[in-house]
Order: sequence, then structure tokens, then C-alpha cells
Amino acid sequence: MVEFKEDKQNQRVEELKRQEAENLTQTLSSKYGIPYLDLATVPINIDALRVIKEADAIKANIAVFNIIDKKIHVGVLSPSTEQTKEAIEELKKRKYIPMLYLVSPESLKKVWSRYKDLSMSMETKSGALDISNEGILELLEKVATMDELRAFLEEGLAGKKAYRISRLLETMLAGALSNKASDIHLEPEDTYVRLRYRLDGVLTDIIRFDSETYNLILSRIKLLSNLKLNIKGKAQDGRFSIKVADDEIEIRTSLLPGAYNDSIVLRVLNPKAISVPLEELGIHPRLLAILQNAISKPNGMILNTGPTGSGKTTTLYAFLKKIHSPDIKIITIENPIEYHLPGIVQTQTNEGYSFLEGLRSALRQDPDVIMVGEIRDNETAEIAINSALTGHLVFSTLHTNNAAGAFPRLIDLGVNPKVITSAISICMAQRLVRKLCQDCKEEKTPTGREKATVDRVVKSIVDTTYLENLNPEKIWQAKGCAKCNFTGYKGRVGVYEAVKTDANIEKVVQENPSEREIKKAAAPQKILDMQQDGMIKILQGVTSIDELQRVIDLEEEN
Repeated sequence: MVEFKEDKQNQRVEELKRQEAENLTQTLSSKYGIPYLDLATVPINIDALRVIKEADAIKANIAVFNIIDKKIHVGVLSPSTEQTKEAIEELKKRKYIPMLYLVSPESLKKVWSRYKDLSMSMETKSGALDISNEGILELLEKVATMDELRAFLEEGLAGKKAYRISRLLETMLAGALSNKASDIHLEPEDTYVRLRYRLDGVLTDIIRFDSETYNLILSRIKLLSNLKLNIKGKAQDGRFSIKVADDEIEIRTSLLPGAYNDSIVLRVLNPKAISVPLEELGIHPRLLAILQNAISKPNGMILNTGPTGSGKTTTLYAFLKKIHSPDIKIITIENPIEYHLPGIVQTQTNEGYSFLEGLRSALRQDPDVIMVGEIRDNETAEIAINSALTGHLVFSTLHTNNAAGAFPRLIDLGVNPKVITSAISICMAQRLVRKLCQDCKEEKTPTGREKATVDRVVKSIVDTTYLENLNPEKIWQAKGCAKCNFTGYKGRVGVYEAVKTDANIEKVVQENPSEREIKKAAAPQKILDMQQDGMIKILQGVTSIDELQRVIDLEEEN
């Protein structure tokens, strides 16, 4: 008995029809004098799809499937129809050079199907995901809390395959913006992928989803970030931007090969997050007055130190905004430019353009104020120091643990100790701590180890006027409510310390000092260190002892 397999027979009929269509197209190619091409065997360049919108391509029965500079490869069903002729002429007006190929209807459908690899939202140019105002505002309103965000993500995961990747990515981005996340982490494990946000400096689990969906999200992010789609097992960095109303928010993409797949971190550079006035950073009024005096001088250097993510750049931007006026020229050398300031010349370093080269070029532009994103080597340090000595006000950052450590660090970089104190006005250090949610924080009396820590740090504050109206027997702790997503914290504030260069510091710097010696020499300045500044914020109810301990070692003696 012969079993009739209907599915196989139908498949065979469809294959014959397809082949017949290809044969007919091949025959017509001679008539039109245009080369024939079967796009089933040709790789599609996704960037080429951006040349013409999907609706316009379908209407004109054409498909742009490859692009090299301004030369484009275009598949056409028939070059003689009015719609096709108009579309080709329009491409020529846009300075493209079309190379035509006669293709079958199936070939066109194959290319058109790849439009789903572009975002559902309008994509105006490579590297820019242009979310419609209505769409993003709708999402921002609906994902105000973590529970709402998780519900939307779960709905996206259950959606239609063709559309859900766009919706998922847009929801992830909207969720990050509405919750003021600084980073989005996508971390593949053996059987699932974990999505986490860095909220107020702390990673928070959002949702887990399947690896198949992640592969599609990975491709979409690579596409948006102008990364190579076909490269696996190699670190890649890129960027794209999203437009929300009038704001353009840059997303920096980092791909790192892992045990199960590439791990993704998306850094959200939101101009609003970094644009904080100097008075609102959390700097104690006494230190604020010292800093304002230092930045009002026509020359000298102000160094800000601390680890990555401690808010150094935000503080430097606040300095720049404070002194910015039409009668001075300010140049910044940054990586990346996180906030665009009108009236200021900002330049960004890259692989072929270092901080050193940027600084050298900036000095030829006759600046009054220079901001160098980071001092990394001897030459950059020496030029920055010399600039501060020759009539420029210089802002920069160093990677040291505290303010006192900046001086030994510069000596290690080979800077002459005799000129360091002449150039530097003040060295400061900072960390960011989460602020207690003012709607749900709970008062408590410190006991045991907490009390010992409070008493020790309070005792170390020699100038007791810092402690006026503060009670060391009363502190606050986190509880959690709907307004803070049940974390107990909402927002962040800085804790600071600083060392001014005075006669004592100048004397000790000549002797190749340690951090401890610098701290001892700076003691008469009576400026709070980070432990003391943090403790005052604890007694004021701004943050908790647990949070300060997370960021600063409170066991370490001053």
C-alpha cells in the first residue's frame, strides 16, 4: 500500500511554482536588458533596508538589498511600471546610484520580511532609534513601578514573534528611563537570561526570559548599535540614541562574550540625570564655599577623585555650569560627552584621539578653562599641571581612593613635587550613597556595633559646630513603600572630602608623602572627610548607616 503524504506533495507543488516563477523572471530579464537574480541565495544587508521605507518599497515593488557607500543594489519586479520608475528616480535624486536586478515576487517578499529586523518604531538613521512621542510617553506612564514594568515585559514576551522584540526593547528602555536606571544588564545563564537594572548604584533583578528571545534582542541591539552581526565570542562596543520628546538620550552598548552567550550592558546617558546644580549635589555648605572660591579663580587645578560611577563627572559639569559666561572660553575633553552644554566647546576622545592629544589641541584654541575627563599618564598630568600654572583654570579627575591620595598619585606619574602644590588649588574625593525614602524611613536608636561606629566617627569631628542641632542617639533606617519600589531608598546624594593646598601640604608634598601623612597635614583645615560627611548625613536622616557602610569602610580609622 502506497501512503500518500499530502504535506510533502504540497511542498513539492509550491517548489515547482517557485521555480516556474524564477524561470519566467529569468526569461523577462533578457527582454528588459536587466540581469536576473534569485535573492533566495543572496545575503541581505540590513543597512540597505534603511534606504527606503517598507511601505514605499512594497508600493513600488522594489527592494534595496545591498549598499556600498552611495551605490545600491535594487531588486525590481518590473522596471516599466510608473511606481517603480518614480521610486528609482527618487533614489537618484537622493544621490544614490541604483544597480537594478530583475527578481521574482518571492525574492521581493524575502527582502521585505527582513524589515521586521528593524525596530517597530520609526528608525530615521543608523544608530538612532526614534520612538514616537506618544508611544514612549504611554510606556513611561504605564511602567512607573517595577510591578508595572514586569507586567509589560511579560506581555511583550507573550506577544507575536514578529513584533515582540521591538516592544520588549522599547519597554526595557522606557522602564530604565522612568525608574532612572543608569545601566541595563542582560546576562545569559545556562537555561535563561536575566534582566537587571542598576538603580541608584545597586543592581536590581527585573525579570528572566528564554534564550531564544534573547538571541533576537541581541541581534536587534547589535543592529541599532552598528555592531557586527556575524561576530560572536568577541567584545564589541557601540552606541545608539533614543529620542523622547525633545531630549536625545544616548545609549552606550557593551558586548562581552560569556560562557553561554554575549552579555550586554546598556549605559543610559540621560542629560537630565547629569544636569544637577552645584548647590543640590549634597556638598556641605562649608566645603561648598571653599569650592566656589576655588572655581572663581582665573587659574589653578581642581582634581576630583573616586572610582567609576561615583559622580565625579556630574560634579565637574556643575562647576562648569556655575562659571560659564559669555566672556570666557571653556573647552572639555571627555569620553563620552555625557551632557551637551551650549556655548562650550566639547571634544570626545576615541581610539585615535587620546586625552593627551585632546589637551594639546585644546591649548592651541586659547581657552580660559579646560576640563580633562581623566588624567591617566605622565604626559597628560604634566601638561594639565603646566596649564594650571600658565593662567588656565583646569578641572580633571584621577582614580584614587581619597582626596589625600591624589598627591602621591601625581608624584607616581612623574610630576615634579615642587610644582604640584603651586598648580593644584584643591583635591576632592566623593562617593554616591542612596537617599532614604522620605515617605517611609523609620527612626531608630543606634545600639551595639552601630552605636560604637556612630560614637567613634562623631568623636573624630574636631569642630563641633558641624554637629549643631544633631543628635547622635537618633538615626534612621530604610523600610520600603510603593513610592520607592519597596527598596527604602529614592535618589542619591554625594559624600565628599577635600584637601586644600596650603603651607602644611606644600611642605609635606616635597618629602614624597603617603596618604596618611597628607591627611595629618590637612587636619588643621577642619574639612570633613567622607566618613564624617556621611555620618552627618546619617544624623540628618538623609541616608542610613547600612547604606554608608556599603560605600565606605566605616571600620577604618580616620
